[in-house]
Amino acid sequence: QVDLAESGGGLVQAGGSLRLSCAASGRTFGNYGMGWFRQAPGKEREFVAGVSWKGGTTNYADSVKGRFTISRDNAKATVYLQMNSLKPEDTAVYYCAAQYLGLGSPLAPHYASWGQGTQVTVSS
Repeated sequence: QVDLAESGGGLVQAGGSLRLSCAASGRTFGNYGMGWFRQAPGKEREFVAGVSWKGGTTNYADSVKGRFTISRDNAKATVYLQMNSLKPEDTAVYYCAAQYLGLGSPLAPHYASWGQGTQVTVSS
């Protein structure tokens, strides 16, 4: 499918912001819906945000709605996750995923391509 590489994770204090980036290569990026998922220690991987392949539809988990924003730049073959008002419970490894002609689904099995993940740690 498409190769994905996340970046932008790090350590921030509660209330701070980070912007994650996911750079795609190998396929036509504009044909893929994109999603962000995260996994904290001892927890299952969970959906964070998604954007459709045309970019006109976005979806967010209730836990991040109003704080996180997903966007895409097809010219740069990159999807972003702007994270504001970060909380300690946002601490996790964040993964980028791609689904051909996807609509930003919250269901992980819909995504065939995954990045390696980037660590986000929010301290209190």
